[in-house]
Amino acid sequence: MDFITGEIIAIDKPLKWTSFDAVKRLRGSIQKRLRVKKFKVGHAGTLDPLATGVLLVCTGRATRKIEELQSGEKEYVATVELGATTPSFDLETEIDATFPTDHIDEEMARKALENFVGNIMQVPPAFSAVKIEGKRAYKYARTGKDPELKAKPITIREIEFISLENNLLKFRVVCGKGTYIRALARDLGKALGSGAHLIALTRTRVGDFNIRDCMSIDEAVKKIAECELTFPDSYQIENNKNDINTEK
Repeated sequence: MDFITGEIIAIDKPLKWTSFDAVKRLRGSIQKRLRVKKFKVGHAGTLDPLATGVLLVCTGRATRKIEELQSGEKEYVATVELGATTPSFDLETEIDATFPTDHIDEEMARKALENFVGNIMQVPPAFSAVKIEGKRAYKYARTGKDPELKAKPITIREIEFISLENNLLKFRVVCGKGTYIRALARDLGKALGSGAHLIALTRTRVGDFNIRDCMSIDEAVKKIAECELTFPDSYQIENNKNDINTEK
């Protein structure tokens, strides 16, 4: 593996790990393999700790591709619980309200999902990393303040109904950059007149990288430790400090 010219390592992020946790683990393994104290590693597209699935970790000069990779189409499988809401729209916070769900059947759920396909406006969650005057929205939300986020245009290319059982609605969504599935859960609950929050989320694809091709964290660490190292022909450590001695 040529970590300096750049590798894109696709991993299946574990539940409750932050995206930074995953980057930190792989960066440490690469630094140990290269016998350096610092090395440039970053990730393309943050996944919430309560989500699992495809996370692209870029090394060396491949970190220059992060913006391009983040703009790629993404696919998720989501499970939403109907009949209850939380301030964060997921399991990070406690239920704050409950609603009836007896009126909801499969046909109604299918039609509600279809209404979100296309170019739509979406208000990001208050518990998100969206910046307001240089401060993350979640920092306002965690103190009980409403950050009053504005709706942003997003694109949802496809939504596929999977199942509805015991108030748990499961579906697959293919969407563009900037889409919050937690916010989609909120809006879906409003459309169904029941309230809703996200209880499970797996990112199954980022661009051409599919979850079937991802490694676990442990598999990636093992591969890094055992791989044959290669270097660019012109590479000299002392002349490439920006590539090997800068953390990202």
